[in-house]
Amino acid sequence: EVQLVESGGGLVQAGGSLRLSCVASGFLGDDYVIGWFRQAPGKEREGVSCIRSTDDSTYYADSVKGRFTLSSNNAKNTVYLQMNSLKPEDTAVYYCVADSNPTSPGYDYWGQGTQVTVSS
Repeated sequence: EVQLVESGGGLVQAGGSLRLSCVASGFLGDDYVIGWFRQAPGKEREGVSCIRSTDDSTYYADSVKGRFTLSSNNAKNTVYLQMNSLKPEDTAVYYCVADSNPTSPGYDYWGQGTQVTVSS
């Protein structure tokens, strides 16, 4: 069973930075995607960033490009989301997600979420 555990959320002023971490335990396979979604109150869930294990291809939502950076350790069982130049609209619960079958839609595994609050 795969488990994802996030940490690093908190309260920060606009313009500040936070780094989220996600540790994945269990076996995801050789070809998987791991990354982050977020959900703000009253809004739909949004994919923020993810990385594929086979080629390190990385995706960023347009809303975070140039401000957020996704990285991982060599084993890719830990991913980090460095969030710089934070804006109030980045306020959301951030979820670590993993997909052990990238060729099919949807993510198999979700973390419990960590709150990020950006004050203006």
